[in-house]
Amino acid sequence: MSKEYDIKDISLADQGRKRMIWAENEMPVLRQIRERFAREKPFAGMRVSACLHVTAETANLMATLAAGGADVVLAASNPLSTQDDIAATLVKHEEIPVYAIKGEDNATYYKHLEAALAHNPHVTQDDGADLVSGILKTRRDLIPTMLGSTEETTTGVIRLRAMAADGVLPFPVIAVNDSDTKHLFDNRYGTGQSTLDGIIRATNVLLAGKTFVVAGYGYCSRGIAERARGMGSWVIVTEVDPVKALEAAMDGFRVMPMEEAVAQADFVVTATGNKHVLSAKDFAVMKDGCIISNSGHFNVEINIDDLDAITVEKRQPRPFVDQYITKDGRRINLLGEGRLINLAAAEGHPSAVMDMSFANQALATEFLLKNKGKLSAAVHALPKAVDAEIAALKLRAMGIKYDLLSNQQVKYLGSWEEGT
Repeated sequence: MSKEYDIKDISLADQGRKRMIWAENEMPVLRQIRERFAREKPFAGMRVSACLHVTAETANLMATLAAGGADVVLAASNPLSTQDDIAATLVKHEEIPVYAIKGEDNATYYKHLEAALAHNPHVTQDDGADLVSGILKTRRDLIPTMLGSTEETTTGVIRLRAMAADGVLPFPVIAVNDSDTKHLFDNRYGTGQSTLDGIIRATNVLLAGKTFVVAGYGYCSRGIAERARGMGSWVIVTEVDPVKALEAAMDGFRVMPMEEAVAQADFVVTATGNKHVLSAKDFAVMKDGCIISNSGHFNVEINIDDLDAITVEKRQPRPFVDQYITKDGRRINLLGEGRLINLAAAEGHPSAVMDMSFANQALATEFLLKNKGKLSAAVHALPKAVDAEIAALKLRAMGIKYDLLSNQQVKYLGSWEEGT
C-alpha cells in the first residue's frame, strides 16, 4: 500500500474495486492499450502526475499507465468530483498515491495539487490546466525535466492556448480534447447524458414540459440540449458566436439572449468555459423556483457573489441543492455549489465514452515520450492516425464493421488529373 496519500477512508477500497471492475467492462479500447503497455513497458522510469476527476473510469486510466511502467500520482481536478471509494481502491489495490477527498475545501484542493507536483513529474495529465498553471506559478524548477502535458477538457485547452499566446507555455501540451474521438463523443454524448443525470439525481424534478435553457452551443452544450429535448423539455440556446447560434437555430432550438431566456426558464445550465455567464441581471428576472446548474469545468460560470447579494435566506432542501431566497421572495435553486453537476451530484460520464477519452490520454502520453525533443512549446493535437486507431478499436469492440477504400479509390482521391 502507498505510504503517502490523503483520502477520506481506506476501508472503502473493496467497494471501489467492484465499481472499477464494472467500469472496465465498458472500456474495451483502454483495456487493449493496457495489455500492450503491460508487454512493452513504454513508461519505465517515467513519473506521471495526474490532476483528473477521481472516478472509476480514471482509475482504469491510472492502472493502464502503471501497467506501462509509469510511477503515477493522482490528485482531484475538482473539489466535488472525487469518488471516495475509488480513491481508496487506487491506494490499496493499485498502490497509486491519491490526494483527493470529495468536498475538500479550496486550501486542501491546492495542497493536493502541490503534492502531485512534489512527485517531480516528467509528464502531467490535466483536466483544467491546474498542474501546468501550478508549474508556471510555483514550480518552475520542474520545467527542465518535463516532457510535456496532456489536457482533457475544453476549459483547460482555452487556458493553455492563452499561455501559448502570451509566450509563457514552457513545454509541449497535447490537447486531448481536440481529438475527434474525444470531443465528438465525450463532450456531446457523455456530457449530455451525465448532466441530465446529475440534475435529476439532485432534484427529482420532471423535465418534460419544462423550459430548459442551455448556455452555449459547443459540443458539450449541444449534447445537453439534445438530451433535454429528448426528455420532453422546451429547449432554448443562448450563444455569443453567430455561427453557433445559427447552427442551434437550424437544429431546431430557439435562440435568444440570456436575459430574455432566463425569464422563461425552469432550468438553466451553463457549459461555456467562460465566467459569469449567469450574473445579477439574470438573477433579477428569474422565475420563482428556477433551477440553475453548471456543466463547465470551473464554478465561475455562475456569479455566486451576485446571487448572495440579493439573498436574504439560504436553505438546503436536498443534498446538492442550495436554495437562495431573494429579497422579493423568489426561490433560486443552485445545484452542486455551481460546480460540475454531472460529477457533484452524479458519477460523471458513462464508462463507454470515457473509454475513448482515456485511450486518447494514454496514447498522448506515449506520443510525448516517442517525440521527446521534437515538439515545440505549444498546444498540439494528436495525429489523425491515432484518432482513427482509437475509433477502429472501438468499432471492433462493438462488433461493427466498416468499408475500406480500394487501391483505385485511394489513387483517385490523391489525384487531380482524373475528373468526370
